[in-house]
Amino acid sequence: MRAGTTLIEIGMTVGLVGLIAGVTFPRFRQYQDRIAVDAASTSTMSLLATARHAALRRATVTAVRFDTAAGVVLVVAGVDTLERRPLGEVHGIHLETSRDSIAFGASGLGHGAANSRIIIARGVASDTINISRLGRARR
Repeated sequence: MRAGTTLIEIGMTVGLVGLIAGVTFPRFRQYQDRIAVDAASTSTMSLLATARHAALRRATVTAVRFDTAAGVVLVVAGVDTLERRPLGEVHGIHLETSRDSIAFGASGLGHGAANSRIIIARGVASDTINISRLGRARR
């Protein structure tokens, strides 16, 4: 008598593993999309806060510019680029905004930010950041 597994047992095991992988893979992709969107949203909120603090610290107008085609967000004070984040390249997200830039004045209040909306999406996941007239950002 030989000990071992038969071809039928191996085939059933491989089929079962394939079935489990087929069921869990779409959920895993959705999970990856949610993680990427959350990371990009957090990064965008951080850039908005950085711009506001830079405007207060430098006592000058500081702007956040959105390049929706490339998925890049820039923080600019005058001719100086304070920070640049390629969110589309790093996280694989699509960026959509209601305005191409938002400025913060020397007092920290927003200029041109009234009811601005930033939509960050990847696959089935998306997140929206709303910016009030005063420059406050909320997710």
